[in-house]
Amino acid sequence: MNSVALKLDGVTSGYRSAIVLMDLSLQVNKGEAVALLGKNGMGKSTLLKSIMGFLPKKAGTVYLHGEDITRMPPHRIARQGIAYAAQEHALFADLSIRDNLRLGLAGESLFQERFDAIEPLFPVFKSRLPQPAGTLSGGEQKMLLLARALMMRPSVIVLDEITEGLQPSVIERLANALLREREQHGTTMLIVEQNVPFALKVADRYLILKQGEVVDQGEARADGAVDSVFAHLRV
Repeated sequence: MNSVALKLDGVTSGYRSAIVLMDLSLQVNKGEAVALLGKNGMGKSTLLKSIMGFLPKKAGTVYLHGEDITRMPPHRIARQGIAYAAQEHALFADLSIRDNLRLGLAGESLFQERFDAIEPLFPVFKSRLPQPAGTLSGGEQKMLLLARALMMRPSVIVLDEITEGLQPSVIERLANALLREREQHGTTMLIVEQNVPFALKVADRYLILKQGEVVDQGEARADGAVDSVFAHLRV
């Protein structure tokens, strides 16, 4: 069985004539968490959108568990068992919390079992399922994004700036939720982040993206990892 969960091979992508990613290659092994770090505008969100099929690839190949998903539309990619928590406009504000969570499932019959599994991580939602998602605070909306992804029980999760604008207590809750998900289900993760301590706490490895290319990488818990990452972010 292929031990690589997600692989990009020579991917070039961008917006119309603007190339953002140039011949980018990386891989995330099954059960591994990789943090993708870098300054704003370096192509991190573009990379996730390219993986998920929201941006066309001008060159290269994307593999999910060994299957070529390069030309698949987003809905088919999602059906392959990959969950995506986007940075912006990712919730249906007029739908209830419950309906937003339900969107991560193949059928209504799975709802109670899956919700019971994640409810201890996000107890704030237990008594508020009928509430419109748009009335939640910013931190609660980020928690709902992650909860919806976990409801899918995916084999791979890709997260885009899940901690942006959140207070430390919420960030800690999200980190614990991701660590528990990995421990219980062996979920593979690709995490785009600006919050370096959060990313290195959750991840096994980090990659530094600069101008659409991976320029450095290392073990997340190695001595000097934090200093090495911040050295790249300062220049």
